[in-house]
Amino acid sequence: MKNLIRIFLLLIIAGGAISIYSSCSDENDCSLAGRPMMYCTLYTINPDTREMQNDTLDSLTITAAGTDSIILNNEKKVHTLMLPLRYTNDSTIFIFHYDPKRQPKNVDTIYIVQQNTPYFQSMECGYMMKQNILSAKFGKPGRPSQPDRIDSLYLRNKEANTNEIQNLQIFYKYRDRTPTIE
Repeated sequence: MKNLIRIFLLLIIAGGAISIYSSCSDENDCSLAGRPMMYCTLYTINPDTREMQNDTLDSLTITAAGTDSIILNNEKKVHTLMLPLRYTNDSTIFIFHYDPKRQPKNVDTIYIVQQNTPYFQSMECGYMMKQNILSAKFGKPGRPSQPDRIDSLYLRNKEANTNEIQNLQIFYKYRDRTPTIE
């Protein structure tokens, strides 16, 4: 009987020590949740083979309309994008500048309509925002004479995320990339 009481007391002490240790650990890391982003990949369609091909832009600057934010500043060899959506509004407008110094009017505009839903993460992290993309379109307001470089958009996944799951496929008009021999 004495051994049974000793084993019982040992289990209670060990269980208490384990529960105190686990309750004091900082397991809830707010930075892991992070801010959800819209992940985009650039493509083009070869008109001869109708094959979808990865596309790369030589240079790209992205700004957000209604703010002074520069999201991407003269980035070279761009194939993928990670774009933040606005928390304070149900739409986000991105302006793509292809050569802002030499051709400041050579831009495309992408309009994203999203649904922002706040949710409580934890006492340490507070509230976070879940963002679902409702629609995506592109155009050139007030500049109909300039041709779009973007051909089409395809919304692949509606939920903005932190784990780099592709949300939007941006298809650019096909440009022949074979080097010319002179």
